[in-house]
Amino acid sequence: MRFSGFRVLQQALTGHKGWGALWRDPAPKPAYDIIIVGGGGHGLATAFYLAKTFGQARIAVLEKGWLGSGNIGRNTTIIRSNYLLPGNQPFYEFSMKLWETLEQEVNFNAMVSQRSIINLFHSDGQRDAYRRRGNAMHLTGAGGELLSQDQLREIVPFLNFDNARFPIKGGLRQSRAGTARHDGVAWGYARAADQLGVDLIQHCEVTGFLIEGGRVQGVQTTRGDIRAPKVGVAVAGSSSRVMERAGLRLPIESHVLQAFVSEGLKPNIPGVITFGAGHFYISQSDKGGLVFGGDIDGYNSYAQRGNLDVLQDVAQGGMALMPMIGRARLLRSWGGIMDMSMDGSPIIDRTPVEGLYLNAGWCYGGFKATPASGYAFAHLLATDRPHETATAYRLDRFHRGYVIDEKGVGAQPNLH
Repeated sequence: MRFSGFRVLQQALTGHKGWGALWRDPAPKPAYDIIIVGGGGHGLATAFYLAKTFGQARIAVLEKGWLGSGNIGRNTTIIRSNYLLPGNQPFYEFSMKLWETLEQEVNFNAMVSQRSIINLFHSDGQRDAYRRRGNAMHLTGAGGELLSQDQLREIVPFLNFDNARFPIKGGLRQSRAGTARHDGVAWGYARAADQLGVDLIQHCEVTGFLIEGGRVQGVQTTRGDIRAPKVGVAVAGSSSRVMERAGLRLPIESHVLQAFVSEGLKPNIPGVITFGAGHFYISQSDKGGLVFGGDIDGYNSYAQRGNLDVLQDVAQGGMALMPMIGRARLLRSWGGIMDMSMDGSPIIDRTPVEGLYLNAGWCYGGFKATPASGYAFAHLLATDRPHETATAYRLDRFHRGYVIDEKGVGAQPNLH
C-alpha cells in the first residue's frame, strides 16, 4: 500500500479498516548476504539504501528490542548542516539534502520541517568564529546568514538580549535546518526497507560473532546462529559492548544525554535556537511542547536515564536565554546512550576483522546524520570503499593523528 492523501480520504470513508501492518515480522533465516546489527535510525537507513540504491538482496536487520527503541526515539529531533571542519561539513550537507527528499523517497510522513536554526553569539570572538563557520557552510552549499541584534529582535523578541552576563549580540542562521519526527523517521525507513525485501527481526540480540580465520562468518543471537559474509554494526551507545564480543576495543565512551519536554503551549518559537554562552538548545513541537536539552551527564553509563544535576543546569541555561521558560511546566524527560568518540566525530569504517564493519561514535550528532550515515554505511558495505563524504571517518585516525575535533576540546568525550 502506498500512502497518499487519496488513501487517507478513502480510509476515513470506510472506517479505517483497510490499514495493514507497516512491516512484516519474519523469523530469521539461517543465512543472509548482509546482516545489520541495530534496528535504529542508522541501521534501518543502511538497510534501505543497500536494497534500493545499491541493489543488494538477502539483508537482515537484527534488533535486540523493538525497532526504534534506542536513540532514534530519544532525541530532540534537530536536523542541520551548520558544521565547520572539512571532514564534517560536506557529510552533514549531504545528509541535509537527503532529508529534503526523504518523505518522497520512503513514502512516509516524517514531518520534516525546515524551520531554521539560529546559533546565538555573545561576544566579538564568538561572532568571528560564527562568521568563519558561515563561510565554510557556503563553500558546500549549506548556506548561512549572520544576523545582527536588531534582526534577531524582530525574529525572536522574547529572548533576554540585555542579560548582564550574556548579552546577545547576534546569531548565525541556517534557514534549511529544522526538525523531523524522530520515530516517524525510523518507521519510514523500516517500512520502505521491508517493502524492498529486507527482513526486520526484532527481539533478536547479538550475543557473539562467528569468526573463522580472521573473517566474520555470521553472528550468534538469542534466536540462534545466523550466517553472513558481511556484518555491519550500528548500535550507538552499545557499540563498545557489542564490538568487544568480536575482540575489538573502541576509542569510544558511553554517556547519557537527557532531553526534556514541557507542557503544550501556543506557537511561539519559530525554529531551533541554541544558547552560545552555555549548552542549551530548544525548539517547539507541533503539539506545542518545548523540546530542549543540553550537555551529556558526564559520567560513563549504559542507563537510559539521567540525573537532576543536568536538569538543573539545562533549566538555568533556558532561564538565562529566555526567562519566560520558567513559567512552563516540565512534563517528562528521557535519556539516550551516546557513543562519544575521542574527537566528537563519527566512525564509518571497516574493522580489523575481515567482513565486519562499524558505524559508531556519533556523539550529539546522530539523529541529524541518519540519512547520510545510512547511505555512506551502505556504500561501504556494498563496495568496500568509503563514500566520498565519509573518507575522514576512519577508525584508525586517532592512531594516525588525523582527528576531526569539531568542538575543539581535544580527546575528552565528556566535553563534546
